[in-house]
Amino acid sequence: MTAPLFPGRARRSVAALGAVSAGLLLLSACDKPTPLATVTVGSSSVSAESDCRGDGSDLTMDRVQECLTDLKDAKTIEYGRGDTLRLGVEPEIVEDGKKWQAVLDGQPITEPSANTYRSFQGADVFATGGQGEAPQSKMLGFVQVGEDGKPLAVWSFKLKLKN
Repeated sequence: MTAPLFPGRARRSVAALGAVSAGLLLLSACDKPTPLATVTVGSSSVSAESDCRGDGSDLTMDRVQECLTDLKDAKTIEYGRGDTLRLGVEPEIVEDGKKWQAVLDGQPITEPSANTYRSFQGADVFATGGQGEAPQSKMLGFVQVGEDGKPLAVWSFKLKLKN
C-alpha cells in the first residue's frame, strides 16, 4: 500500500487556494464599474452607471446628444409638480479637476460644478411657460466634463410626470 502524496487537509488547502486564484483572475478581467449618479424625488431614488463614456478620451457633442436623447432603458423616477429634485454623484466623478452638469431635455440647467450634490426645492421641471400642454416625461442627464470643459461621460434618467 502506498501513502498518499498529500494528506487530505493539504489537498483541500491547495484546492481552495486554486479556486481563489482562479476567481481573482476572472474578476481582474471584468470591467471596473463606473461611478454612480443618483436622482432623488421625495423618498424615491434611482441610481445608474454612465450610459456613455469616452474611455480616456473626450466624447463628441453628437455622441453626447445621442446619449441624452436616444436611451430606451434609462432609469425612471416619478416627479410631481413642486417636488424637491435632488441630484447627486459619487466623489470619483469630480476628482482631478473634473466637474458635472445637469441637462434637462438637452438644455443645461446648472453650471458645471465640483460639488457632489445639488437640490432644487419646489422646482417645476414640467412647466411650459403657458405654451401648450406639459409633456409626460423628460430626459435628465448628468454630463461629466474635464478641466478643459469637454464631455467625458453621460448618465441619463427619465423624469415621469406624476398625475
